[in-house]
Amino acid sequence: MDTIKEIQHRARAAIEACQDLQRLDELRVGYLGKKGEITAQLKALASLDPEQRKAFGAAVNVARDDLALAIADRKTVLQAAALEALLLSQKVDVSLPGRGEQRGGLHPVTRAMQRAVDIFSRLGFDVATGPEVEQDYYNFAALNFPEHHPARAMHDTFYFGDGRLLRTHTSPVQIRVMEQQDPPYRVIAPGKVYRSDSDQTHTPMFHQIEGLLVGEGVSMADLKGLLHTFVNAFFERSLAMRFRPSYFPFTEPSAEVDIGWEKGGGAEPGWLEILGCGMVHPNVLRACNVDPERYSGYAFGMGVERIAMLRYGVTDLRHFYENDLQFLRQFH
Repeated sequence: MDTIKEIQHRARAAIEACQDLQRLDELRVGYLGKKGEITAQLKALASLDPEQRKAFGAAVNVARDDLALAIADRKTVLQAAALEALLLSQKVDVSLPGRGEQRGGLHPVTRAMQRAVDIFSRLGFDVATGPEVEQDYYNFAALNFPEHHPARAMHDTFYFGDGRLLRTHTSPVQIRVMEQQDPPYRVIAPGKVYRSDSDQTHTPMFHQIEGLLVGEGVSMADLKGLLHTFVNAFFERSLAMRFRPSYFPFTEPSAEVDIGWEKGGGAEPGWLEILGCGMVHPNVLRACNVDPERYSGYAFGMGVERIAMLRYGVTDLRHFYENDLQFLRQFH
């Protein structure tokens, strides 16, 4: 019994003097572990008389519980001290002068988007938005895409397991507007679109602005006049513009729009394609319960990154998404 008391007294003194959590754990193992001094005392039970065994076992248990409680209390104190030391080492003096943070700026794609939206708004167009996760009906079927059209293929479109998809253009917004409202319509649909493509001039996600105007007596001449006005306002100079015959499922006739452009580097001036357009296909109007015998309209769509590259002289689309601060600071 004297041995137990001596071990208990020595252990408590060591625990109370301990200043390190690792050392405290070593003390726990040295006294209470499988080979610890207190645990070793239990081996003496076999050599004791039955009358002594009960009292000795109780004394060992009391000593063990007392040391376990002392270790837990000391651990709490040491953990609190360690936390306080850490907080003191990481404290910030809020009275110190600032570090001179630099002024931020809008991303060039955002600037181009806002500029285009502002121009069309001043031309009388309302802004319409819609979901980026779309149904096949709005993204393809209602826009007169045949079932076999290659744009529906997996290598062009991101599909979900339930048949929904990431919209490949913002044209579904135009369908939703025509379903929910009565003509005439005059809207633009800016937003993100997604296609499985990536290289110097393409990214899997990019931005589009598409426009729709439907009313009585709308003609291709109205479309060309609008786009010429937009191009000159966006680039802040008078540019030559031409329509080239093309094909889109949702417009008929359809056209690609080129502008006359100085290519630089000693190259001869030439034509650059910037957008697609056309007269809204009668099938699209019928799908939205709009009478094509009474109403006609035009639609157009452009990639915002494309016109931003031309406006700011950027030669690689990937610069817009690499987050290079030296590149981005040019547009503050």
